[in-house]
Amino acid sequence: MQQNNSVTEFILLGLTQNSTRQKMVFVIFFIFYVGTVVGNLLIIVTIKYSPTLGSPMYFFLFYLSLADSCFSTSIAPRLLVDSLSAKKIITYNECMTQVFALHLFGCMDVFVLILMAADRYVAICKPLHYPTIMRRQVCTILIILAWIGSFIHSIAQIILALRLPFCGPNLIDHYCCDLQPLLRLACMDTYRINLLLVSNSGAICSSSFVILMISYIVIFHSLRNHSAEGRKKALSTCTSHITVVILTFVPCIFIYTRPPTTFPMDKMVAVFYTIGTPFLNPLIYTLRNAEVKNAMRKLWHIKIASESKR
Repeated sequence: MQQNNSVTEFILLGLTQNSTRQKMVFVIFFIFYVGTVVGNLLIIVTIKYSPTLGSPMYFFLFYLSLADSCFSTSIAPRLLVDSLSAKKIITYNECMTQVFALHLFGCMDVFVLILMAADRYVAICKPLHYPTIMRRQVCTILIILAWIGSFIHSIAQIILALRLPFCGPNLIDHYCCDLQPLLRLACMDTYRINLLLVSNSGAICSSSFVILMISYIVIFHSLRNHSAEGRKKALSTCTSHITVVILTFVPCIFIYTRPPTTFPMDKMVAVFYTIGTPFLNPLIYTLRNAEVKNAMRKLWHIKIASESKR
C-alpha cells in the first residue's frame, strides 16, 4: 500500500470519558507530577551542591533523577491539560515528538539503572579496584554513551512510527502517543513493525532486566565474605536499587514484549510506568538512604543560616 497520511491529528481518549472522573484524574496526577518534579529536583540539587555525595553512585543517581523528571514531563503535562479538555486533540507532529521524548528518557532510565548496578558490583565485589575502575572520567564516558544509546533507540522508534500510514480512524485509546496504540490505527499489516518493536524496546527491557537480576544475585552471593556492618549497608543500598529496577522493568516488559493486543489493564500499567515510578524513585532513594537525608539537612541548615545573616 502506498503510504499516504490522510490523518493530520489524533484524538486521545484518555483514562476516562466521565467528566467527574476526569477532574479526579487532574487532581491526582497533578499531585503526582508536582511530587515527581520537586522530589527529583531536590535530589539533583542535593547531589550537585553536597561535597559528601561525590561518589559514582550519586553521580549516576543525579542523571537518573534528571531522566525521571524529563520522562514524566514528556507525559504528565499533556495528560493534565487533556483531563480538563472536552476534546483531547494532538497533532501528528506533536504525537511523533512525544514518542521520541518518551523513549529517549525512558531508555536513559534503563541505561542509568544498569550503570548503577555495575557501580554496586564493582564496589562490593572488587573494592580494591573500585577507585581505579569507577573514576570520574570513566563515569562521564559511560553517561555520554548512555545518552547516545538512548538517542539511537529513540531514532529507531521514530523511524518505525513514521513508516505507519494513517488513513482511517484517528481515535487513540490511550492518554499518550506510543507505538503500541499507534500500531492499532495503521492501515497496513503491522506484523513486521511490531516484530521490530519487540526486538528493540522489548529486547532492551528484557535483556537489561535479566542482566540486572544476575548482577544482584552475584552481589548478594559475594556479601557472605563481608562483615555484618558491611552487609547491612550494602543490602540497604541494593534493596533500593532492586525496588526501582522491578518498578521500572516489570511494566516495561509487559508493554513492549507482546503482540499488539489490548488488555483491560494496559492503561493502568502504563500509568504506573510513566507517572508512578518517577514519583516513587525519589522517595525510595531518600527514605532508605541516610547519606542523602543528611546531605539534604545540611543544605537546608546552610540555607537557613545564610538567610538569617541577611
